[in-house]
Amino acid sequence: MSHTLNELLVQVRSCHLCAEHLPLGPRPVVRAQPGARLMIIGQAPGTKVHASGIPWDDASGKRLREWLQMDRETFYDENRVAIMPMGFCYPGKGRSGDLPPRPECAPQWHAPLLAQLPQVSLVLLIGQYAQQYYLPQRPASLTETVQQWQRFGPRYFPLPHPSPRNQLWLKRNPWFEAEVLPALRSAVTTSMEKGSG
Repeated sequence: MSHTLNELLVQVRSCHLCAEHLPLGPRPVVRAQPGARLMIIGQAPGTKVHASGIPWDDASGKRLREWLQMDRETFYDENRVAIMPMGFCYPGKGRSGDLPPRPECAPQWHAPLLAQLPQVSLVLLIGQYAQQYYLPQRPASLTETVQQWQRFGPRYFPLPHPSPRNQLWLKRNPWFEAEVLPALRSAVTTSMEKGSG
């Protein structure tokens, strides 16, 4: 049974699949419209995003927009940029940061959502959880996966998480800002231009 995208989004936003495991209760965070050319797949909302309902509404989002050289207006234009995490709701706090995304979300919702987004030509896979799910042939480490980003194009582009917690990783891997970010910006520009042509 097929659903229009808006019908599907209503279902996603009313999902209670793993409610018993969510300390703040379910509040699925996802944004998409049929014209979107770029898909951003991250990890899971943090507490600030859970409170606002706006994805990447935190320091990580600020850095991600800097990486993309994209203003907030464009970033949050659902007709251009679709955003869905691996886990749609805040998963709770672990010993070192938030818990991993709940495993129920991606198998339940990702394929149906992507099927309703035929214009998407570039998918940014941010962090290890998105890369594990979408890049089964990737290297073992996130660092190697990001270094070998060209292997996964033109559809997928693996990235580290832009969290302030990753500042040390960025310092240790200067090639990321020198080589990968220019290629990322070029790929994003190309995908967005396809949509406006």
